Amino acid sequence: MDIINVTGKPCPIPVIEAKKALRKAAAGEQVRVLVDNDISRQNLEKMALGMGLPCSHEKQNGGNILVAITAAEAPAGSGGAAVSGGLVVAAGRNTMGAGNDELGAILVKGFIYSLTELDTPPETLLFFNSGVKLTTEGSNVIADLKTLESKGTIISSCGTCLDFYKLKEKLAVGNVTNMYAIASALAEAGRLINL
Repeated sequence: MDIINVTGKPCPIPVIEAKKALRKAAAGEQVRVLVDNDISRQNLEKMALGMGLPCSHEKQNGGNILVAITAAEAPAGSGGAAVSGGLVVAAGRNTMGAGNDELGAILVKGFIYSLTELDTPPETLLFFNSGVKLTTEGSNVIADLKTLESKGTIISSCGTCLDFYKLKEKLAVGNVTNMYAIASALAEAGRLINL
């Protein structure tokens, strides 16, 4: 299979193009994707890990990275993706509700603390746009998010958003994700709370 060159393409294009190629690839065939940044490499590796596929990478001249993912047969009826069906909380802002931002900050802190007290914590918390400010240094909800993480909640922040707010190096809890993974988690949610 030819190398898929997605250098210069923004998130989530590298992951989407790799998934398209994997759907067409025969079992054991390698899908090779050329990217120009480490976040894209990480996103591709997370996708491969989530799909249970072997993945490797090597740095190329000029700073590009070649990611190789080995295709496998999809389990019958799965369509190649696992459907979770759990509770997903999506936070697209660092406050809760519309109106006064100071009140919204108090409400979001109380809400996230309340999630730690649920008998069954959310399966996934997704943070994007200004919501990523809740997962970075200086946020007053880090301790509660770490409590949720220790209970098994997956906490993911949009890499493009962290870059936009210049917060990538200040991520304090959870992992960096991409918009394709966020869209997949929202589509597969059994229940969804959108802040």
